[in-house]
Amino acid sequence: MARKRQHPIHDIDEDDLRVRPPKDSAVGIPGIAVAMKRTIGSMGPVRTAKSLLKLNHADGFDCQGCAWPDPEPGHRHTAEFCENGAKAVAEEATNRHVLPEFFATHSIDELEQHTDYWLGQQGRLVHPVVRRRDATHYEPISWDDAFALIGETLNGLDDPDEAIFYTSGRTSNEAAFAYQLFARQLGTNNLPDCSNMCHESTGTALAEAIGIGKGSVSLQDIHEAELIVISGQNPGTNHPRMLSALEIAKSNGAKILAINPLPEAGLLKFDNPQTPRGLSGVGTALADLHLPVRINGDLALWQAFGLLLLEEDERRGGGVLDRDFIEQHTSGFAEWAEQIRALDWALVERATGLERARIEEAARMLMDSGATVNCWAMGITQHRNAVATIKEFTNVALLQGNIGKPGAGLCPVRGHSNVQGDRTMGIWERVPQHFLDALEEEYGFRPPQEDGWDTVDSIRALRDGKAKVFVGMGGNFVSAAPDTVVTEEAMMNADLTVQVSTKLNRSHVRCGRTALILPPLGRSEKDRTGGIDQRVTVEDSMSAVHASRGPLTPASGHLRSEVDIICSIAEATLGTDGPVPWSDYRADYRNIRRAISRVVPGCAAYDEKVDRPGGFVLPHPPRDSRTFPTETGKAIFTPVPLEVIDVPEGRLLLQSLRSHDQFNTTIYGLDDRYRGISRGRRVVFMHRDDIAALGHEDGDIVDLVSEWTDGTERSAPAFRIVEYDTPRGCAAAYYPEANPLVPLDSTAEGSNCPTSKSVVIRLQRPSGGGASSEGRGAPIGSDRGHKTDVEPQQLS
Repeated sequence: MARKRQHPIHDIDEDDLRVRPPKDSAVGIPGIAVAMKRTIGSMGPVRTAKSLLKLNHADGFDCQGCAWPDPEPGHRHTAEFCENGAKAVAEEATNRHVLPEFFATHSIDELEQHTDYWLGQQGRLVHPVVRRRDATHYEPISWDDAFALIGETLNGLDDPDEAIFYTSGRTSNEAAFAYQLFARQLGTNNLPDCSNMCHESTGTALAEAIGIGKGSVSLQDIHEAELIVISGQNPGTNHPRMLSALEIAKSNGAKILAINPLPEAGLLKFDNPQTPRGLSGVGTALADLHLPVRINGDLALWQAFGLLLLEEDERRGGGVLDRDFIEQHTSGFAEWAEQIRALDWALVERATGLERARIEEAARMLMDSGATVNCWAMGITQHRNAVATIKEFTNVALLQGNIGKPGAGLCPVRGHSNVQGDRTMGIWERVPQHFLDALEEEYGFRPPQEDGWDTVDSIRALRDGKAKVFVGMGGNFVSAAPDTVVTEEAMMNADLTVQVSTKLNRSHVRCGRTALILPPLGRSEKDRTGGIDQRVTVEDSMSAVHASRGPLTPASGHLRSEVDIICSIAEATLGTDGPVPWSDYRADYRNIRRAISRVVPGCAAYDEKVDRPGGFVLPHPPRDSRTFPTETGKAIFTPVPLEVIDVPEGRLLLQSLRSHDQFNTTIYGLDDRYRGISRGRRVVFMHRDDIAALGHEDGDIVDLVSEWTDGTERSAPAFRIVEYDTPRGCAAAYYPEANPLVPLDSTAEGSNCPTSKSVVIRLQRPSGGGASSEGRGAPIGSDRGHKTDVEPQQLS
């Protein structure tokens, strides 16, 4: 049994939580009001105007929030940002600063008692600090001493593989390239990133099925589509600028099919604040049909779609499937068709919670469409069978030739600004051999050839003492990762943790015996590294690469750019006489971009191309020429078995999700406006029949207990039951509060992505110990290791 720990002081009074009816439309005047209130209150009016008017513009900076693509230059609004993008800038460019005196006043033990929300609200980090070995407080440290400490520790390791180099999606392409280059020159491929926790299933499935692990559409394809399917995604909160693209598509005659357990306001109606129609509240109805699929029912649903398309094509004698495309550009069709004909409709209905007639209604939308775009996000990727589900998406797209033609394609919508660019730049524990060969040709050293650790394996390595150093380039690893208590204890087992962070978070207080916090420049700030105005580049969800340059004066003269920090760590560790010109890279980022042009596929003349307003689009063979770089030279139909999670009586299947007032683990505030929740976060959304059947009432306070197949349990205390329109047997709660319930070993087959969207739980009355029946005293926390007699997560 893992040791228990005290739950932190509850900075949020959940007794004050308010529940109102959910909204049936998104944005409108309230979106404008909230964005202005948050930005002006945090930055002041001058910095607000100076930053927001440059946000997502060709001569400005890229939003550090989602990775939704920008319109072409000349077609962008003056206010080319959304409410949550404005909140993201306000968080980074806040006038509140965490000075060195703060750490003298607050011990690590005290800070550990606070939530991520409280920590983040303290403001920008403005000076590097160190926790000396097992000290009680952080204290100031000079940059040179910080770099020397890192270099000495890394050089003292018995093996480079004892170090882990994690990357979040906010890192620029230049920083990502330099970071992976340093790790590989040091001698390790331990380069986990946030993709491992979100879209790794996408990359795995698409790489095997079409030969490239990226989406195959452009923004213009969205505008021109006849049908857009949106699965496991909430654009109104997670990618709000997508709503404008959907509105354009609707005006062009598109239909929209929404597939999601919860009805999301942004897919019901969009009140575009940049149009009179939207400001008046008339807005645009988006989804023509909403299928409230049961959690983890998407694989069964898409197999049913495939079967219905196949049968209808045979009934009509053709015209539904694109037989020419199938013949010329695909392999494996006959094997797939043979399997899909044996589909068990009773199992489909049990898995999806949908009647056959509803599924057929949706399938007719696919049949009637000559160009379909299929969009998805983390509601699809974080399941045990996620890779299989995305391969089934691909199978259906291949049936109708919906890859490589206008208005059609596969569209995984990434949730972080440059997570796709990081992977392009080599942030990957399993980077292809051709990339390693290109590094060797460019620099003359032989990179390590063995695969490194991904996120889940990195936690195991830290837990088991196989890894001793953790370097985090952005992000909040402790709160983002699954199995929170295991992750925290793994991090505390490290000899050294280094966090490159703009704001305080939980990874700074559940840290190594020695710990560094190094504050970088933000996206919104001017970068004068090397005495010149620098710019960086990023890649969006649709493979477009463009420049980013912040307009604001940095929060402190002590801040350094991510590129500067990486190059300085490399010099302190590897010296200045090696094959990589680190000082040149730090002095002028154009030198990095020139190296990128020689090393990274598709990036020839990289620096010259990003000079163009709006940048350039990376090549994508399936999209560009219907060329599929797979093992067969064609797109591959993949037969996959239908697996359904069999949830025992009295249990629910839980998915974690974001509030409208957060981005990943950054909590902006306590108002999930669209779902009707305010002044709190510890809620569990449930169907009214499940509430009654389990002996509870709306508003009851319960502990959530997850049950795993090895017989262990994990708990998260004091959640308020909220009656909500969700399928029977399903539940939802916000992360990171729900992350303690996700077992480290519960991962997707093929991608090792945590299964945060399908966790078997039961409810129990509050057990005390920091969680009273009134709902107080219950921030992030978990106990694990208790045995249970059930075997809950069986697949049939």
